[in-house]
Amino acid sequence: MEPTTAQRARSLWLMTEPLHAVCYFDDDCRALGKSLGLKGFWMGYFAARTAPLGAVEPAAATAVLGVFAPGMVARALPAAWNIVSPAHVLDARGTRAAHALRTIAPDLDRTAPALLPRLQELVDAAPDTARPLFAANRALCDHADPVERLWQLTTALREFRGEAHLAVLAERELDGCEALVLTAASGRVPEGTMREDRGWTEEEWAAAADRLRSRDLLDAHGEPTASGLRERTHIEEETDRLAARLLRPLSPSEVDELLELLHPVVRRILAADVLPFPNPIGLPHPDTP
Repeated sequence: MEPTTAQRARSLWLMTEPLHAVCYFDDDCRALGKSLGLKGFWMGYFAARTAPLGAVEPAAATAVLGVFAPGMVARALPAAWNIVSPAHVLDARGTRAAHALRTIAPDLDRTAPALLPRLQELVDAAPDTARPLFAANRALCDHADPVERLWQLTTALREFRGEAHLAVLAERELDGCEALVLTAASGRVPEGTMREDRGWTEEEWAAAADRLRSRDLLDAHGEPTASGLRERTHIEEETDRLAARLLRPLSPSEVDELLELLHPVVRRILAADVLPFPNPIGLPHPDTP
């Protein structure tokens, strides 16, 4: 059966997110913050993730990122900007991400140029209204280094999808903590570490679970109800539908060709065991049905 546009959009995510995600899981990338004089992984994470927006303040960063506790963001920003400039962070994150990809796939300098034109076409044609992280990352997709440019293009695409996802959560009237509790309960992300990874207190997490119970999305034991499982499915399907806007410049066959071109490097990344499964970014293994 021919895949739908939304299914192809999901496949694009599965075939681009692993390239982007090396910046979270590769050891050298994880050391970015420390190398710049920042305090710990998370200060480096918030600085690197928001640097395309400039020296953003914590309230704006919290709103843009969507699922992190305000206090966690405020511990990193704006303090990071007193230590390093956004421009310096951007240089370092791109260089380290490209190095990680080259280490995993040494032939990427040869194969990346075939991917760049179509990825660039997707990024160039996408609307940026109400998508600040996407717009800010799109402006950075001009690297002369083909591997760094490949990483930056996949980063712009993932931020487009991420902002689509947040739009769906807002439409479903789920705040960041509620969305994480429901996602963890449904097994999509590791429940044991998710609360701390996103900075929520035990009390905030429990209160979010109570709110979900009042909406019949969780049962008394914290498991998703039938309504909760349907809600999670709806969120993913709507995210795919909104992210499918990215594919408009290409024909279905051109999208399929792009996915095939991406497949070898994604396989190399998965074989290198850089990305854990399950993981806190909610990326399923591409072989998962």
